[in-house]
Amino acid sequence: MSASSVQAPGARSLAQTASTIGSPLLSRQLFFTNPDIGVWLGRPTESEPTLVANADGDELTFVHQGSGRVESPLGVVPFNDKDYVYVPQALPHRWQLDGPALLMTMEARSPLRVPKQYRAPEGQLSMYAPYTHHDFVEPVWPEGGAESLEAPRRVIVQSGGMLTAFEMSHDPFDVVGWDGQMWPFAFPILAFQPKTGAVHLPPTIHTTFAGNGYVVCSFVPRVVDFGKDAIPCPYPHSSPDCDEVLFYVEGNFTSRKGVGPASITLHPRGLPHGPHPGTYEASIGTTRTDELAVMIDTFKPLAPTRHAAAVEERAYNTSWVR
Repeated sequence: MSASSVQAPGARSLAQTASTIGSPLLSRQLFFTNPDIGVWLGRPTESEPTLVANADGDELTFVHQGSGRVESPLGVVPFNDKDYVYVPQALPHRWQLDGPALLMTMEARSPLRVPKQYRAPEGQLSMYAPYTHHDFVEPVWPEGGAESLEAPRRVIVQSGGMLTAFEMSHDPFDVVGWDGQMWPFAFPILAFQPKTGAVHLPPTIHTTFAGNGYVVCSFVPRVVDFGKDAIPCPYPHSSPDCDEVLFYVEGNFTSRKGVGPASITLHPRGLPHGPHPGTYEASIGTTRTDELAVMIDTFKPLAPTRHAAAVEERAYNTSWVR
């Protein structure tokens, strides 16, 4: 498959095409998949009526639009738009939405973690990491404790791509406490602080989370290359060993024209790609970017699904032609 895109506005954006049927679980559609990760998009309009648990992997959801909280036996994690929300594998939870939302969920089929280069030998975040422990929003119990949440007794578990429903005879949030290394959290994408340099630095500086076979990167507003002869716009390149998915959130994207919020692009491995004609020249003299985007790089090919094919902007390939 060649490089492809869904664009907004002026074309069929994800905000217009993603399913709007019900809850976060029922509304989401699988757009790209390989053995290591699945990329889902959905536009839920209501909260989850049951608890859900994904036994197939960790879930990292980027909240493009929306706010609310995620409830689990470990407590409540509030979230807002432009937050990442992480839920560990097999943890029963439910999304409580304040209103309609637009969510991109990365189903991590190998454990999703903080990249090892950001951790000290003892396991804590190092001083060189692009974020701190304080940036992660941990679960807390509301006043009134777990009982005040009135958790559903019904739990829907995804395992092997199949859904199974269980009916609990007791309140699943009725716990005395919890212990362990894994817990749900929210992380604001704007808390990410990438490195900058006199010349263009590799895209690894944007790595935010990682697992076996994939990384998740955050492109946030930042100071651009400040060398005397530096050209801030990224150069044309080819990634011979990874597929690249970009989800555009907001701002003016330095290397692209006609790509708006909630657009998503796929650049398969080995396919040369780079800035649109004219964007090189336009970037000269700029000092900052205001782009905000999420990038997923995978080291096994991503297969687009019928949902991706249904919203492909077929003219995207020729948008580099002068």
